[in-house]
Amino acid sequence: MILQTPVPSRHVSMRACRLGIDSRADHIIYMREDCDICRSEGFSAQARVRVSNGPQFIIATVHHITSELVAMGEAGLSEAGWMTLGLEESDATIHLSHPAHRPSLRKVRGKIYGQSLGGEDMDAIIRDIVRGRYSDVEMAAFVTGCAARDLDDNERIALTAAMVNVGEKLDWGAQHVVDKHCVGGLPGNRTTPIVVAIVAANGLVMPKTSSRAITSPAGTADTMETMTKVDLDIKEIRRVVEAEGACLAWGGAVRLSPADDLLIRVERALEIDSDGQLVASVLSKKIAAGSTHLVLDIPYGPTAKVRSLEAARDLEDSLLRVSNAFGLTAQAILSDGSQPVGRGIGPALEAHDVLAVLRRAVGAPDDLAARSIQLAARLLEMAGAVEKGGGEALAAETLNSGMAWQKFFAICEAQGGFAEPPEASIRNIVVSKRDGRVVGIDNRRLAQAAKLLGAPDAKAAGIYMEVRLGDQIAKGQPLYCLHSESHGEMAYAGAYVEANRDMIKLEHEQ
Repeated sequence: MILQTPVPSRHVSMRACRLGIDSRADHIIYMREDCDICRSEGFSAQARVRVSNGPQFIIATVHHITSELVAMGEAGLSEAGWMTLGLEESDATIHLSHPAHRPSLRKVRGKIYGQSLGGEDMDAIIRDIVRGRYSDVEMAAFVTGCAARDLDDNERIALTAAMVNVGEKLDWGAQHVVDKHCVGGLPGNRTTPIVVAIVAANGLVMPKTSSRAITSPAGTADTMETMTKVDLDIKEIRRVVEAEGACLAWGGAVRLSPADDLLIRVERALEIDSDGQLVASVLSKKIAAGSTHLVLDIPYGPTAKVRSLEAARDLEDSLLRVSNAFGLTAQAILSDGSQPVGRGIGPALEAHDVLAVLRRAVGAPDDLAARSIQLAARLLEMAGAVEKGGGEALAAETLNSGMAWQKFFAICEAQGGFAEPPEASIRNIVVSKRDGRVVGIDNRRLAQAAKLLGAPDAKAAGIYMEVRLGDQIAKGQPLYCLHSESHGEMAYAGAYVEANRDMIKLEHEQ
């Protein structure tokens, strides 16, 4: 028989109950294995189901239960699902149906097997991801496919455009709206708060939205959250920028590139951050935020995310080509990624470094100050705030005079108030077992140790570095200090550190 018209989707109704299960961002629906509806509708375990409450809907994953946790004819929802649907505490009726077919998944499978993705393909995939039509497994397939079969320039432009198209776009009505981004992979290196303070103190507009950590122990948003409120909506961001010329907000709280935050969650779990998706992630947020001028920091080194000068130049070329395709003026700085920048690794420890530089404190990390001045100088020159060649002097004067600290404090106050970062109550100093000169520091393993200590979720957790490349070390001298908020995580990280004592490599090691 040939069907002349589409068959409408079948809906069934159930009573919803709130189970109080925290599934993070995952939408889960809990249904009895012996539920008549599960059997009649074919809602098997791990099936995807469209769950609606009036105009609000989610695509949830079915989990079967065999206990009396929910009654017959009842369905439980995870907290994420309950809140997204806007259900009340009283009994609520939800409507279940099979979700619409997703042709875009065919394109994801095609990419895995080496096919290119065009603009319409990327639009369909990103649109389905933002609408909640992809499970985490399906998003992981997309992330992995794009990493294993790296995106070419056309695909990077298409992905960037698709990510911009599904979110909000801001217009500041200014000729120059500046931004800065580091591609990451280097512990510490928390230059953004300092750069924002310097350029805003000189009258430039810098509405900075930042991500949380993907594969590192801290992102700028994680660090800023130890000092002020960062989950600002667009109205609050406008208010802060209008008052102070800049903000330091978490990008996930606004819909500037909503697909990016969903993909980042998967990338973080997989510890994947491919060049193609990195380019689209960075630039989609800058374009959506209304930026006109962008400076990019690309650290490279043997244990950084970008391993070599050649790889750094390739990434620079790609970032600049895609920026140019969208009319965004961008410049890149290729920087030393051979060791951490600053002393702290982890949200609060990096915040303490930032404050030490801004307050011109004795012992403040010189390398963090120098990098921040270099990046701020480039933005000041690009936006015409100073003649070419005069940026570093102006940036240094702004920092040394206290103007940058005053502006940073004012931004924090406008965002909800300033607070001193927390400090960990549990600490353990790791000392050298021999004399020698520091000739190597493994950024990746230090970052892993900091994450085992609890960073970035435990804000005070991380590592404080006591040595730098070239330092002459005596036996028993501190190399670094482990900071944790729990004894269990300290023990867990301690075992990792003991098995990886060569994270700090000394000359003439036996």
